[in-house]
Amino acid sequence: MGWFKKRQAMLEAGSQSPEFELKDTGGESRSLDEILARGPALFAFFKIGCPVCQLTFPFLERLAKNESVQFYGISQDDSGATQAFNQRYGVTFPVLLDESKACYPVSNAFGITNVPTVFIVEPGGAITTAFSGFSKHDLEALGKRLGVQPFHADENVPEWKAG
Repeated sequence: MGWFKKRQAMLEAGSQSPEFELKDTGGESRSLDEILARGPALFAFFKIGCPVCQLTFPFLERLAKNESVQFYGISQDDSGATQAFNQRYGVTFPVLLDESKACYPVSNAFGITNVPTVFIVEPGGAITTAFSGFSKHDLEALGKRLGVQPFHADENVPEWKAG
């Protein structure tokens, strides 16, 4: 029996964020406590080869132009590949690395099985937003909170795409 491990479910709004420390693409360590000391933070987990991540990140970049929530990507790829993704998709917010060689410790702590997955964590560690995949509704709700429109009227945006 006990030879396989049951996967933890993805953390939901109302859960407490796990503590973590990851390096950014420049090699500098960032801890959750250090980030939250500056206010609420959105963490968007992704893989560079994920088509739904490629769809989502330009809209997250628009939302990142707000004044109330910090944005961080959390890449499941190495620094070089992640920097190329950032350049290609116009990502200017900081990106942390949760690499395969370390067995994705932060992704696993959050219970992530699909990407993109987005969390907002408040100072003190409470998760107030959690969703996976591309959700027009969730991105619009996020835009309302931040006072930024994620979509332009002339854009044909899908309602939802699984991660």
